[in-house]
Amino acid sequence: MDSGDDRQTEGPLAGLRVIELAGLGPGPFCAMVFADLGAEVIRLERSGMPAAAAGSLDRRMVLTRGRQALGVDLKRAQGIELVLRMVEHADVLLEGFRPGVLERIGLSPTNCLKRNPRLIYGRITGYGREGPLANEAGHDINYISIAGALDPIGRRGEAPLPPLNLVADFGGGGMLLAMGILAAIYERTRSDLGQVVDAAMVDGAALLTTMFHEIRSLSHWNDERGTNSLDTGSHYYNVYETSDGEFISVGAMEPRFYESFMKGLGFSDENIPPQDDQSQWEVLTARVAKIFRSRTRVEWLDIFDGTDACVTPVLSLGDAPNHPHNRARATFLEVGGIVEPAPAPRFSRTPPPTPSPSPGPGVHATNVLLRWGLDQPEIDLLVDDGVID
Repeated sequence: MDSGDDRQTEGPLAGLRVIELAGLGPGPFCAMVFADLGAEVIRLERSGMPAAAAGSLDRRMVLTRGRQALGVDLKRAQGIELVLRMVEHADVLLEGFRPGVLERIGLSPTNCLKRNPRLIYGRITGYGREGPLANEAGHDINYISIAGALDPIGRRGEAPLPPLNLVADFGGGGMLLAMGILAAIYERTRSDLGQVVDAAMVDGAALLTTMFHEIRSLSHWNDERGTNSLDTGSHYYNVYETSDGEFISVGAMEPRFYESFMKGLGFSDENIPPQDDQSQWEVLTARVAKIFRSRTRVEWLDIFDGTDACVTPVLSLGDAPNHPHNRARATFLEVGGIVEPAPAPRFSRTPPPTPSPSPGPGVHATNVLLRWGLDQPEIDLLVDDGVID
């Protein structure tokens, strides 16, 4: 019987072929996003990778989900030629090496685009491929420092607080690279040509601060951290501890939300203090903090339930999957025995397939090369010669 459901479960990127040259953090995240959305992604790793590498950051099963791996010896000419053969059948190549590394071994954009003029060559670096810092080592905390994204984060009178490695590695890095590659794929429908997409995490982190540059240009932002409405300077956009040692987040920005918030705390209509009187923010923050410490988190959530006061519990990584809203939306799922975030965003007609677990460190699948232009005798020879595993 026809249910009327014409959805395709392969995902919106079904049919797209992606080569991932294994690396750390943002590169694997970008590849995961493509795999989550249905692309066929093959992860090329160093050959002979031992199972003991499971503890390294780029070997986590979650970040490498949804794709198979192949060990390739890129120090040998046969290994480079194999990658170039695969490039001929690929839509995208992803790499996150420091500038000049792939050029030196023969996998430059020029060489790859000669083999496949329609290839989208996605590159991600920290400081970019030009400039005084281009060849310097760094991590997320360094990139957001240079981009001006770290300095504003923190409380008044305290040092800047690193926001994990979410801003440069994943938001301004892997996610921005994915967007750039998709833009290049769209442009390719007109030109029938590939190109290089160069995503520097410094650039991406800076891009994420755009709104704050706008506010600052209007003289509505103080450079002293912890004194603005969004950086814990205000009493209505902040985090508070409850009597049981748990935490509540408050985001009562709009006047009607602010009114609901203050009423929930026990303020009467005539006693609600002005929201935008910055001279009172520090005093009000201390007062609100004292009020929150008078009840447990559950008690406060009951008080604010259904009030539009923008009050929510601060959940741990372990607790978030069990929140009723996340459970109702299946925001998290279990893949290979690990609870992890589900693919996002959502699609009405082409929902992504359920992610498959990573095969694990040191577990490589040479048979995938049959779909990438090689025949079995060629594959057997490469295995026998130790070029792939």
